[in-house]
Amino acid sequence: MTEQQVSRRQQNKTATRRAIADATLELVRSRGAGQFTIDDIAEAAGISRRTFFNYFPSTTAALNVALEDFLDGVLGHFQARPHNENIVDSMLHALSQPADPANLAVMAELHGLAEQNPDMARVHLEAWDHAEHRIVDSLQARLGQEADPFYTSTLVAAVLACGRTAFAQWQHRTRGKITPQTLTLLEELFSEAIGFLRDGFSR
Repeated sequence: MTEQQVSRRQQNKTATRRAIADATLELVRSRGAGQFTIDDIAEAAGISRRTFFNYFPSTTAALNVALEDFLDGVLGHFQARPHNENIVDSMLHALSQPADPANLAVMAELHGLAEQNPDMARVHLEAWDHAEHRIVDSLQARLGQEADPFYTSTLVAAVLACGRTAFAQWQHRTRGKITPQTLTLLEELFSEAIGFLRDGFSR
C-alpha cells in the first residue's frame, strides 16, 4: 500500500469517526440522552452496526469524541514539554493551551446538557473519569516506576477539578450560550482556574 493510499484510508477513518460522533450528538439533541440505540446512530451516520463497534465500544464513547480530542491535544502538549521541567509546570502549561474551537463548543454544549439531564450527567461523569485515567497513565509513563501513584492521581484530580469548575462557572455566567465570545470566556476561566492551582491558591 502506497503512502498516498494509507493517507486516504486514514482520512476516511477520521471522517467516519466524526460522522458517528456527529450523529450521536444530533440524536442527543433531538431525543435526549438514553433515548436512542446504537442502531439509531448507525442509521443516522449511514453505517452498519458492526462499523460502529469498529470505532467505539459504546454510545458514551461516541458522544465524548470532543473531550477525547481535547485530551489528545493536552497530552500532546504535555509530552512535548522538556522532561527536565517540573511535572506540575508541564501539566499546567499543557492544560493552558488554546483548544480547538469546535471541540470546545461541543464540550460546552455537553456540559449544558449534563446540567439538565441525569442520563447525560452520568455520561459526562464517565467521560471525565476516563480522561483522568488517561492523564494519570501519561504522567506515570513520564515519571517512571519510581513515581508515587498517590501523588500523580492527586495532581490530576486537582487539575481536572479546576477544569470542571471553570465549565460550571461558564455555565452560570453565560446560561450555556455558545458564541465566539463566550468560548473565549471559557478559555479564560479555564486558564484562571489553572492559575489558582499554579499559585497555590494564595489570594
